[in-house]
Amino acid sequence: MEAKDRTPEDWVAYLARVHEGLEPGLEKLNRYYEGKQDLSYLNPELLEELGDQIRQVVINWPALVVDSLEERLDVEGFRYADDESAADDLWKIWQANGMDEKSQQAHIDALVMRRSFLVVGTNEKDASTPLVTVESPLQMQVDRDPRTRQVRAALKRWREQDPITDAVTDRYAALYLPDETVYYKQTSVTSWAETDRDEHKLGEVPVVPLVNRGRIMKPNGSSEIANVLPISDAACKAATDMMVSEEFHAVPRRVAFGVDEEDFVDQNGQRVSKWSRIAGRIWAMSKKRGGEDGADVVQFPEAQLANFHSTIELLARLVGGLSGLPPNFLGLDTNNPPSADAIRSAETRLVKRAERRQRSFGGSYEQMNRLILRFRDGGWDPRSLNLETLWRDPSTPTFAQKADAVVKLVQAGVLPHEQAWEDLGYTAVQQERMRRMLDDQASRLAFADLGAITTDPTPRPEPAA
Repeated sequence: MEAKDRTPEDWVAYLARVHEGLEPGLEKLNRYYEGKQDLSYLNPELLEELGDQIRQVVINWPALVVDSLEERLDVEGFRYADDESAADDLWKIWQANGMDEKSQQAHIDALVMRRSFLVVGTNEKDASTPLVTVESPLQMQVDRDPRTRQVRAALKRWREQDPITDAVTDRYAALYLPDETVYYKQTSVTSWAETDRDEHKLGEVPVVPLVNRGRIMKPNGSSEIANVLPISDAACKAATDMMVSEEFHAVPRRVAFGVDEEDFVDQNGQRVSKWSRIAGRIWAMSKKRGGEDGADVVQFPEAQLANFHSTIELLARLVGGLSGLPPNFLGLDTNNPPSADAIRSAETRLVKRAERRQRSFGGSYEQMNRLILRFRDGGWDPRSLNLETLWRDPSTPTFAQKADAVVKLVQAGVLPHEQAWEDLGYTAVQQERMRRMLDDQASRLAFADLGAITTDPTPRPEPAA
């Protein structure tokens, strides 16, 4: 069936089926980020035999890869390309919707699960402040026009659960189309009943995907942790093996010859547990070593486990090479402490990756703001096509170094004061406050100079002839 012939019910069934097919893969990526993945590279028979005796050691490098990148993605404002000042009205709407915190959540989900979503809607409480929400790919799926690659339909599904039993009580869905948003409640496994409809007549779906590493044939993006998952599995396996070996081989092992089961007793004559026999420090028995009964105890040297250390260190270097993380992020210490220049050099790839994400995510935020202006003003603003997203500098120079460079550029006449404030990381609100301070200071100086000119000076006596 062609897209133009689909009814809203057809869109719900189609998008729900597509989302259900993609959901297991998204859940798997989410488990890796949360450190809840299954143990890999372990023989199933061995795992079954050990049972509860073994517990996986998780080295959560996927979370480190994502968090190290997300920490450098901070939105600081918006502006029009033909105007030096920031778009204060858009920043107020951003703040009113709590997007300072929600944008971080959207970045994490996009980096982990390939994409997240921004949804713009009407705010019933305040029409001048449209509602903006971020949505998880675990709940939302979009369909793109193959010619324009623009979103032509989107579906969000969610469920309500009993807070005590966690049993699902109701299932709901919201279908976003270019001219309307339709809300549903599930009545059976395959049927949905319409509960509400909002005919907004936008002519565009009010859903903006926030895509990580989108490609021509993969417009819905790729996960930032896909490359490191096999290495992370290997590291978790090596760390788990190391803990098993630590229990059985890092402690010196002993073998007793000519000893019976009843010889292992405590001071009260009670038999000790198996663990006491394995890890006990002092053994005592009535039989003599080398006697007629042939009793003897031999101790084997303990294992040093250095091979596991080397393996995990090698895997950490591979993760650093694939993700661009500096060695110190992965706990790889060097003999000599690195200098400031060496630290900045090691972060070059990480900074560049952050700048790439700023560019792609910035385009989504600009489209979000166009929808905001459309909801607020009732029409499309051609000026909004020139919107720009302002980001915090993803690099990590010291503030003194950055301030010194900016001051020199201002003194040389290369940068105006407003650009210097922006380069130093001041927000739009702080810049406006400093601008008012400068205006007040200039006004006070002007009044002081005017007062000095208009005040009659004290007459001086005539000089003697």
